[in-house]
Amino acid sequence: MSQEVSQLEPQSLWKNFSNLNAVPRPSKKEERVIAFMKKFGEDLGLETKVDEVGNVLICKPASEGMEDRQKVALQSHLDMVHQKNSDTDFDFEAEGIKMIVDGDWVRAEGTTLGSDNGIGVATMMAILEAKNLDHPALECLFTIDEETGMTGAFGLKPGFLSADILLNLDTEDDDELTIGCAGGVNVNAAGKYELEESSIPEVSLQLELSGLHGGHSGMDIHKGYGNANKLNNRLLSVAMEVSDIRIVEIDGGGLRNAIPRESKAIFYCAATDKDQIIKKVEEEFDQIKAEYELTDPKIKLNWNLIERAGPAATVDFSRRFITSIYGLLNGIYRMSPSLKNTVQSSNNLAQVKLKDGQYSCLCLTRSSVESEKAEVVKSLEASFSVLNAKVTTDGDYPGWTPATDSAILKLMESLYREKFNAEPRVMAGHGGLECGIIGANYPDLDMVSFGPNIRGAHSPDECCQISSVQKYWEYLLEALKRIPKK
Repeated sequence: MSQEVSQLEPQSLWKNFSNLNAVPRPSKKEERVIAFMKKFGEDLGLETKVDEVGNVLICKPASEGMEDRQKVALQSHLDMVHQKNSDTDFDFEAEGIKMIVDGDWVRAEGTTLGSDNGIGVATMMAILEAKNLDHPALECLFTIDEETGMTGAFGLKPGFLSADILLNLDTEDDDELTIGCAGGVNVNAAGKYELEESSIPEVSLQLELSGLHGGHSGMDIHKGYGNANKLNNRLLSVAMEVSDIRIVEIDGGGLRNAIPRESKAIFYCAATDKDQIIKKVEEEFDQIKAEYELTDPKIKLNWNLIERAGPAATVDFSRRFITSIYGLLNGIYRMSPSLKNTVQSSNNLAQVKLKDGQYSCLCLTRSSVESEKAEVVKSLEASFSVLNAKVTTDGDYPGWTPATDSAILKLMESLYREKFNAEPRVMAGHGGLECGIIGANYPDLDMVSFGPNIRGAHSPDECCQISSVQKYWEYLLEALKRIPKK
């Protein structure tokens, strides 16, 4: 446990966050955190259930005098995105997150913090163990695998919940009330290519792009952060303009829901063209630095000469691969015409890998309009057709249609005005939330999502604001006191 963090206010929340962050909890490998949460509920003597996919439900009876109120489900997800800086030595499978207090913020040492959605989980834990709070009957739902497929939400069966209202605690701005979100679909491209030996003297060069901001591929997609896969491909394109190159390897990005921060490429070129290629690529990189100086000021380009780089693709395939990636949509496709400053559709080129005759590219396409989501997928298929790649989709999940006449929304709006003398921003987020999937099985649930200020989610720059957590905590506790009667 981080002692410094666990002493922050509200102590019950931060203590539980520290305990939670000691448990490795990558998506699709949540066995340890499921067991941790199950034991937590049972040790409190509360009804605790685990469903067949691993979702944990802990139920707490209403406090005295609140028995006649509508039942509330609080919901957060147990898994977290595991990302670290390339120079950080850290084993996510075995180590707990190393946290530090930095002024008004809590962050981690070179890794993601896990505040997405660990702060929501810790909030629910603090409420479950509290003995002096006023609240209606509660169902605390801890879902699994939100970050890489939402399989917990998809696996949630009708009848597991009996609540009237659902408060999702997975929003990252404390002045927002989210009442809708985009749906998404994974787009995968893969294929094989021929390897060849060259008959001319060649050298092999490695260029490595790093230091980009990264971030959440939904919530941060509109912020103009550089995509390492796209920018590295731009540099390779300049190299190809100078002279024929043969790609040996590309390794860029990682998780679908993280804007890629790093990309490495190794290629052969004629020995006589090496200096000219380096010169032109560095000139192009200077332009990139100027373009991204406000959003990605730490971007770096490193060169290395590789003695034995291994087998390489043909010049023709290398050219077609660069062309395909160049034409691939990345970023915003369309802004919403009905909701101000809201992204409607986008795509994140999350991962590019190429080596030893095989390649793969992973994207995450998001949209709050199903037909437009399909249109973006078609545009990606068109770009990948340059390679004759096999393109598949999976993990398709629905969006959450905004309900502007929601009773719980009206309560939360009124309470926000009363407590903070300001108007909350009612919006539909571009990041994926489980509410849309949960709502499909529980269509009568009245839902809203909110949370504290979290910045840089899904990147090692992730941090959570201490004062905002205090604001959000007080707001939630007051909301629970005001839940209407049945």
